Amino acid sequence: MENKKHDTITEFTAMIELCKGVFEKKLEDYGTSWRVMRPSSLTDQIYIKARRIRSIEEKGENAVKVNEGIEPEFIGIVNYSAIALIQLKLGPGGRIDKGEALQEYEDALKTSTSLMLNKNHDYDEAWRQMRVSSFTDIILQKLLRTREIEEHNGKTLISEGVEANYMDMINYALFALIKLNYGE
Repeated sequence: MENKKHDTITEFTAMIELCKGVFEKKLEDYGTSWRVMRPSSLTDQIYIKARRIRSIEEKGENAVKVNEGIEPEFIGIVNYSAIALIQLKLGPGGRIDKGEALQEYEDALKTSTSLMLNKNHDYDEAWRQMRVSSFTDIILQKLLRTREIEEHNGKTLISEGVEANYMDMINYALFALIKLNYGE
């Protein structure tokens, strides 16, 4: 497959739709029960998913006890990161209806996609030469950075805040999903 920006946008959009489909189904099943979660709890939830991916990558899919593979975990990283962005914007608690939740989700992914397009232009699609395992490691690094920033009550001296890290996690997870679904 030729590496053109158009391909990235098309593939990125398809993976967003995949993640959004899961988000919508869980929204039907559970409502907006996630509104109770603090961003730091969401960071930990994303960490669990990233650690599971790394464990599967290191041990192999045949060595795991829950046979779900890594794709659902990357989808979970996208969705929990989007929820974290929503929680940062609205604050935990408070009721929102499913329509508002879906709109906030779409807004979070739109903002993240805009960031990806700008970075992808500047980095000339370097992600296409990366391994899925590298995306896992970068997501884990972003999580550790986020946890550190959370420990400092969101204050940084020179670094981007937690929002940028969540958006990066969304984008790296989407890149991984593209690789898993479309190949190298």
